[in-house]
Amino acid sequence: MIRNISILLLFQLGGESLARLFQLSVPGPVIGLAALFLTFLARPALAERMRETTQGLLSHLSLMFVPAGVGVIAHLDTFGRDGLALGLALLASTTLAILAGVFAFLAVANWVGAEDA
Repeated sequence: MIRNISILLLFQLGGESLARLFQLSVPGPVIGLAALFLTFLARPALAERMRETTQGLLSHLSLMFVPAGVGVIAHLDTFGRDGLALGLALLASTTLAILAGVFAFLAVANWVGAEDA
């Protein structure tokens, strides 16, 4: 398990190094994950060996929300003071993001000639 986590962290470090070295707009962990995926395609035995570790990490992914919850609690005074504005900004940005996704989907569907677009 330690070896598998080390492999994951090495790929993340490699991706982060490449992103910073070449000043790429893609986040380093995404580059590392793509490299890991390509490595899994080239070496399926490695993918199979890491399956248990990665499934264990994914099953506890909800723990990643704990730091965000602590941040909210740490800034309760900000939420008390600017809570309405923050809520409206969150609602508006979520709505705009969903609409942007819908319009992007419709544009691509029309572009490729989908019938139900």
